[in-house]
Amino acid sequence: MAKQLSGQRYAQAIFDLALENNQVEQWGEDLAVVAEAFQDADFTALMKHADMSAVNKLAATVTVLAGVDVMVRNLVDLLVSKNSVDSIVGVYTGYIELLDNHLGRQRVEVTTAVPLESAEADRINSFVAGLVRREVVLTTNVDESIIGGLVIQIGDRLLDGSTKARLDGLRNRLHTEIAASA
Repeated sequence: MAKQLSGQRYAQAIFDLALENNQVEQWGEDLAVVAEAFQDADFTALMKHADMSAVNKLAATVTVLAGVDVMVRNLVDLLVSKNSVDSIVGVYTGYIELLDNHLGRQRVEVTTAVPLESAEADRINSFVAGLVRREVVLTTNVDESIIGGLVIQIGDRLLDGSTKARLDGLRNRLHTEIAASA
């Protein structure tokens, strides 16, 4: 919980700096590069290794994050020097939430049993944009276990129109009716 809190604090701080410098989208892209680098288990292990000197850790971040803005890299260097490597992905997640809110966007995750065609994704995007009255950034996933239909995750709201959910609901009603009649 503390790492998530500090990650959110750092996300807010870097977002405020990005706003001041009129670089909110660019720093978001840079933080995506940072998050991707720190999602690599080997690189993260190297950054956490107790026998590696702070100077070598900082040199490694300069090499790996060469194209990243200096201010973003300074944040990474601060987190690495404080042994807070685990909060870096949380900083990125928090930053993206702040950026989306600032730009009036809503991230939406759609799960289907089979891959969506482009026209279907566009229809879902339009439908959800009408619901949330914001620009929608759609991410699609395939999960054959839902059998059919789709599941839409909008923030903390879940719209489950999957065949699996319907079958589970029917099964529960049948169990309830059987138990009530017995």
